[in-house]
Amino acid sequence: MEKMLLLLQNNWPNAIALGWFLLCFRGYMYYSAYKSHTTPCLVSMLHLYRTEWMQRMLSREVRIADTTAIANLERSVAFFASTTILVLAGLMTVMGSAEKAINLVQDLPFVVVATPQEWEFKLLLLVVLFIYAFFKFTWSLRQYGFVSVMIGGAPLPTENPSPTQLKAHAERIAQMASMAAHNFNLGLRTYYFSISVLGWFISPWVFMLLAASIVVVLYRREFTSSTLKTLMMSSGGES
Repeated sequence: MEKMLLLLQNNWPNAIALGWFLLCFRGYMYYSAYKSHTTPCLVSMLHLYRTEWMQRMLSREVRIADTTAIANLERSVAFFASTTILVLAGLMTVMGSAEKAINLVQDLPFVVVATPQEWEFKLLLLVVLFIYAFFKFTWSLRQYGFVSVMIGGAPLPTENPSPTQLKAHAERIAQMASMAAHNFNLGLRTYYFSISVLGWFISPWVFMLLAASIVVVLYRREFTSSTLKTLMMSSGGES
């Protein structure tokens, strides 16, 4: 750890680039979470759809289609979780041969020559990011499993539950599904931001530019995309 701190102290462009990346990464996480409470976005709109879904699910006696839909979502999350393990294995392999990797890219245009210690630090950042993504994907996977359990334990129409009970069940299950989707979304965002780290192997300034570009891409998709407008139109909101 001391070597890493000294490395950043003696190399201010890399220190600035890392600080900018962390600001973009964590800053956008907090900003999007806060703004989703006051502005229509993919997160808020999809939660409304999940609530409607669970309300309709409670009116059906046969819920095979609902559990199948949850299983499909689980498979998507499981795919990214297993892919993350493969990526981590590849990164660990590259860390063991940093000098070969440096020799491979040093002749490329615009590449800033880095020491093996700098390469290891950059690779370590990627490892940390993908470990974070792995934990988010696996937690999302478990939460989707909880959704399946909650659907299985939901009352049937023949039991004549009260409207208050139906509403409470629908809101709880929809909230759990939204929590699972949120963690999956955090894992995907980490994948996006990890792409910007690849620019660090070229130049700290490319790294900073890519990190800012990822923020713009994520914001446009979540708050101003045509997909969001379609969801709002379908739910009766303004298009």
